Amino acid sequence: MGLFSKDIKSMDDLFVHTLQDIYYAENKIVKALPTMMQKASNPALKKAFETHLHETENHVARLDEVFRMHGTEARGVDCPAIDGIIEEAEEVAGEVEDPRVLDAALIAAAQAVEHYEQTRYGTLVAWAKELGRNDCADLLQKTLDEEKATDKKLTELALTKVNLQAAE
Repeated sequence: MGLFSKDIKSMDDLFVHTLQDIYYAENKIVKALPTMMQKASNPALKKAFETHLHETENHVARLDEVFRMHGTEARGVDCPAIDGIIEEAEEVAGEVEDPRVLDAALIAAAQAVEHYEQTRYGTLVAWAKELGRNDCADLLQKTLDEEKATDKKLTELALTKVNLQAAE
């Protein structure tokens, strides 16, 4: 079912489809983060990826809860956007030899993922409220807040350490 599929007939259908999209994405991210941790050479970056892996596992659990609260089966639908972001990150990472430059590339890739997640969660929070599902909106907002915090931490790490080291 594509985003503009005839299977989406209502705002509720759209909400569920987007939940399925981010569910797929979060599960892909759980699989990708260990590789990013392994490739990172900066200890603070490794730790940031490790911390975010645990947060992302919690995000999946929260989505399971939102699906349950909404009375819908927790399952993902293919998300070409996250597949493309992760594929691009893997390609770029495979082309970088200098570990300091690789760390900068890994942060850029991680932030592309964070920005995608923020768009999805922001939309889901708004739609949940429109649908009168403040209970779902509250859980989704917690995840959105964590995604924003992770993005901020990555920016700080890039600007204060990683990018400076990569530019040497």
